[in-house]
Amino acid sequence: MIQQLAADHPVQTLCQLLGVSRSGYYQWCQRVPGPRAQARAQLLPEVRRVFVQSRQTYGSPRVTRALRAAGHTCNHKQVERLMRAAGLQGRPPKRWRVVTTDSRHDLPIAPNRLAQQPVCTAPDQVWLTDITYVPTGEGWLYVAGLLDLYSRRIVGWAMGESLATVLPLTALLMALKHRRPPAGLLHHSDRGVQFASADYRRQLVDHGIVASMSRKGNCYDNAAMESFWSTLKHELVYRCQFLTRDQARQAIFEWIEVFYNRTRLHSSLGFQSPVDFEKQLN
Repeated sequence: MIQQLAADHPVQTLCQLLGVSRSGYYQWCQRVPGPRAQARAQLLPEVRRVFVQSRQTYGSPRVTRALRAAGHTCNHKQVERLMRAAGLQGRPPKRWRVVTTDSRHDLPIAPNRLAQQPVCTAPDQVWLTDITYVPTGEGWLYVAGLLDLYSRRIVGWAMGESLATVLPLTALLMALKHRRPPAGLLHHSDRGVQFASADYRRQLVDHGIVASMSRKGNCYDNAAMESFWSTLKHELVYRCQFLTRDQARQAIFEWIEVFYNRTRLHSSLGFQSPVDFEKQLN
């Protein structure tokens, strides 16, 4: 602190105010940092670099993994202390509550087959799907997504101004076009009217996909998809103010396709990105 104030105030006055001797202060200025201090000083710029590259979203565990992957020797506690001292911390989340699931209908409801499904051993064995919402200056933008349970990769998505069936159906068709899953794929959703509609069910049957739905009022049956929405909102949506729906569309597209699928380290995948995790299998 004295070094910072010495340009504008006498050193003697500052030492008296802070209760230190002038000789002790000058000895401290000439002291050579020890090995640990030097290591911390060298590591801090790398911690900042990884934090910035993560779009200021990584906590100390992911920063530590990224640093180790780059060849740096460090531990979680060391990185945690450096981040705390440098003020490297994400913004606290905000929360909204909007109902996107309308299960008050007489359409067919599939049983919850996900609960009996064996652990996935490869992609395209189980897809999870859901709809969420993003606030903009023009009103809500609704987002539908499909997540591969094995790799946590978003394999299909769509955005629009309406909760009509065409929204999740567009996401489903995108996933089918790019992934071409084998017959027997399990498709899990909530009991929303969109997923129970005739048009949506017809696409599942035509492609040999087995339908599964969560129990009534139980969001934990689709926990991995809910976790993805939480990540999207905490790391992107709650940190931005979208004036238009187009701004939100562009930001979400870039976050999903460039950052989440290909770059972001996922703890349940051994701190790999979904794309890298799938490549490892191949």
